[in-house]
Amino acid sequence: MERNHHEDQCNEIEALDSIYCGELEVLETEPHKFRLPIATTEYDPEVETEGLSCKLLFTYTEKYPDTAPLVEIEEPTNFHDGYEEELLEHTHKTIEENIGIEMIFSLVSSAQEWLNVKYDELKNAAETAKEEAKRRVEEEEMKKFEGTRVTVESFMVWKLQFEQDLGITERKEKVAAESRKLTGKELFLNDNTLNESDLKFLMDAGESIESVRIDESLFQNIDDLDLDSDTDDEDYVPE
Repeated sequence: MERNHHEDQCNEIEALDSIYCGELEVLETEPHKFRLPIATTEYDPEVETEGLSCKLLFTYTEKYPDTAPLVEIEEPTNFHDGYEEELLEHTHKTIEENIGIEMIFSLVSSAQEWLNVKYDELKNAAETAKEEAKRRVEEEEMKKFEGTRVTVESFMVWKLQFEQDLGITERKEKVAAESRKLTGKELFLNDNTLNESDLKFLMDAGESIESVRIDESLFQNIDDLDLDSDTDDEDYVPE
């Protein structure tokens, strides 16, 4: 008995209308031309910023389901480049697997599954990119604490510059100069009261200058002394 394709098509349209609860939109009846929407669960038609969605437009051929129906994609939302071609290719493979039987429900279910898988891939890629960006930021932050590898030489250079910048070197030199023990000559030159110290000592002891006895013999042969400059002596080393 020859198959009644028209009857099979009408029966399928009736079943689809029952399955999709008013989402089926019939545009023509000879031949039947209709569309059904598909979308991921994240898709919000009011916002259209999350998820993927589109409408599948089907047209029965004369011998459907023994021949393939025509399939088109309308109103794709948030599709990336190449998504429409990929979805159509996926749908055509499903058609080849179902030739001879009513297949619209299978085609819609398969396209819906493809949409969900594709969106999961997008979310995973976005999450990976986010983690990678976070990792790069953390690496840059860690580099701030790594600093430059320190050697003894580089530390001494830094220490010298640091002390100079803070005036530590100058203060050290000043303290060293102040704490250095002065020689007798330096004391004498710095304090002109020392040349009077002996006289002052005598006067403090109650002696008068006139009472100080001077041994004149010490000066009797002063003319015989060699008073030439010390520089005539080859071994003389000036202080």
